[in-house]
Amino acid sequence: MTRQPVRQPIPWSYRAVIGTVRPVLMGITRRSWSGAEHVPATGGFIVASNHYSEVDPFMLAHFLVDQGRPPFFLAKSSLFEVPLLGAALRHLEQVPVRRRSTQARDALDEARRALLEGKCIAIMPEGTLTRDPDLWPMRAKAGVGRLALTSRAPVVPVGQWGAQEVLGRYARRPGNLLRRPVQHVEAGPPVDLSDLYDRADDPKAHVEATERVMAAVTGIVAGLRGEPAPSVPYDPVTRTGGATGSPLDRGESR
Repeated sequence: MTRQPVRQPIPWSYRAVIGTVRPVLMGITRRSWSGAEHVPATGGFIVASNHYSEVDPFMLAHFLVDQGRPPFFLAKSSLFEVPLLGAALRHLEQVPVRRRSTQARDALDEARRALLEGKCIAIMPEGTLTRDPDLWPMRAKAGVGRLALTSRAPVVPVGQWGAQEVLGRYARRPGNLLRRPVQHVEAGPPVDLSDLYDRADDPKAHVEATERVMAAVTGIVAGLRGEPAPSVPYDPVTRTGGATGSPLDRGESR
């Protein structure tokens, strides 16, 4: 039986963006969605996805909107300072994250409130585009683990592949859109973190929870790509690990 999406209340500005952007995405890409049965029909939950193109958040949102669960992203606070974009993000009720500051805790508090309201909170735990030379998910920040353990909300891992054909990492121009590249988005079953709930205030538990989530995301990406993932994720701090275990030295700014 086909799962029927359950429509959630959506801000009017969000509906306007969906009405504008969704037809464009459908016109320039083809979709290969799977795992929709793992997206909760009701209640708050967290979606964690890989991040390798400036376009992939739109593909993730497209997938979730198609399931009747529009996402509310935790986004870098600097994006809220960009003219027009910042105003749009605020109207869309997205949540700013101020890194390396006491206000980062405020973002998690805001995310927990949104989860209690039954919203879908979308996070790209890597925090920025992957630095892995072959675009595999890299070592992530522990925020998703902290949010998961302190809220006890389900965490649905999502893998994506194909957005780099629309816009490559740090590319200034889109790819050949006449080909309508296929966008693969797959959701997996919620990651079991229940054994860590009693350690919700333990930073080590946050790291362990995050590693479990990213392992699930990476496993899905490996399936979409049809090849094995690196045994050790690329570490943007040490610049080691990843597919080759060698530093990424392509002149890309962090």
